[in-house]
Amino acid sequence: MERKLSIWSNVDKITFLLFLLLVIMGWLNIYAAVFNEEHRKIFDFSQRYGKQMVWIITTIFLALAILFIDNRFYFFFAYFIYGFLIILLLLVLIAGKEIYGTKAWFEIGPVSLQPSEFAKAGTALALARYLNNRSQELTNLRVLISASGLILLPALLTVLQPDMGTTIVYLSFFIVLFREGLSPYIFISGLLLLILFFMALILNELYVTIAIISLGFLLSLIVARKKSAVAAGIAVLALFSFIIYLFDYHYTKKLNISIVILAGLLLSGLVYSWHFYRYKAKGLMIIYFFVLGSLIYINFVDYAYHHLLKPHQRERIEILLQLKSDPKGAGYNINQAVISIGSGGLTGKGYLGGTQTKYRFVPAQSTDFIFCTVGEEWGLIGSVVVISLYVALFLRLIFLAERQRSAFARIFGYGVVSVLFIHFFINIGMTVGILPVIGIPLPFFSYGGSSLWGFTFLLFIFLRLDAARNEYLI
Repeated sequence: MERKLSIWSNVDKITFLLFLLLVIMGWLNIYAAVFNEEHRKIFDFSQRYGKQMVWIITTIFLALAILFIDNRFYFFFAYFIYGFLIILLLLVLIAGKEIYGTKAWFEIGPVSLQPSEFAKAGTALALARYLNNRSQELTNLRVLISASGLILLPALLTVLQPDMGTTIVYLSFFIVLFREGLSPYIFISGLLLLILFFMALILNELYVTIAIISLGFLLSLIVARKKSAVAAGIAVLALFSFIIYLFDYHYTKKLNISIVILAGLLLSGLVYSWHFYRYKAKGLMIIYFFVLGSLIYINFVDYAYHHLLKPHQRERIEILLQLKSDPKGAGYNINQAVISIGSGGLTGKGYLGGTQTKYRFVPAQSTDFIFCTVGEEWGLIGSVVVISLYVALFLRLIFLAERQRSAFARIFGYGVVSVLFIHFFINIGMTVGILPVIGIPLPFFSYGGSSLWGFTFLLFIFLRLDAARNEYLI
């Protein structure tokens, strides 16, 4: 009993207080978001705010149970927890309940549980366990592939549900890999892919192709410092592209100009491969593969956008990028959310005084768009307070992660920060209209038992590890 009391005394009280503040503020905003004059009692269990209170009470007991479990349990059973949750992700595809086109919930009596919310904690545990003695080996391809596999397996299973929002959250674990030694070149490459993705959607594909090739030749000129060699490269590319264009024009008639240039670049690379090898032109070879890879990628993005994405997904992206306006259709949620937040002004309309909220203009306002209630009723000041609480939580968790003596606890801590931050960033971003609507909750704030329990698992396992940071795991 004394040991249990000592564990509680070692729990970080600042993090615990921030957790309580966010949960309570979330509950009050859920009450405001679904307020019903006929059900004014805040403890009315027929309403969402009453049901959320039940979840909050069970969450407190869950948090205490997590704290009183021996910290070594999470280390030794990390793979078992991960494996069990992977099995649940497989089973939900077979026997799950479908809601709004997504098969992601188990229905147990009046309660629906979403295993993908809990699998985030399982993934964080398995990744921390695997990297515990290998965090400095992420330059090793085998270690990187294995660590990536632990992340991508649950991500793939959530794609099949399909739940793209949760899939993106799983990818946040790559931030953990970066912290633990993943090459910055790989991380920067990921950012470049993101930039190219939006360029491929916003700009004409031919213009992007010409811009990338021009950049490649400019970099080649800087590296080689020989105008004649660069001019020869341009001539070879132009010649092969022209030949392929003529062949397509007279025979196949299926290739667009971007594909023609890409094919010309491939043939040019074969011609220059001997030059790369003989003169050991490593810099020029890197530039060539950068240009070639970029062109292949933008063509794949174009194909995936028009052939793999569903129509409503394309609409959301087009509205976000202002390529299309549909204020009464696919863009309705975003428009109403922005109007709701903007109408709050500096100080807001007062608690339960939001008209956008009261008249249900914003769909899913107690879940994905809960921040609209904050903006409308609490105004800019209230919004800044809520955002500040989250920032304080993230900074505190980073501080706790860095003070860990074991790599397992540190890696798991960064996993917690990554998941919570991505949820926060995407949820707020889609609410204010700078990110597409992909439907993920605001941590500890949005209505929902599975998400609240899932975030609590993550946070309190880490608090338990931190409370025992001076003890040895093995």
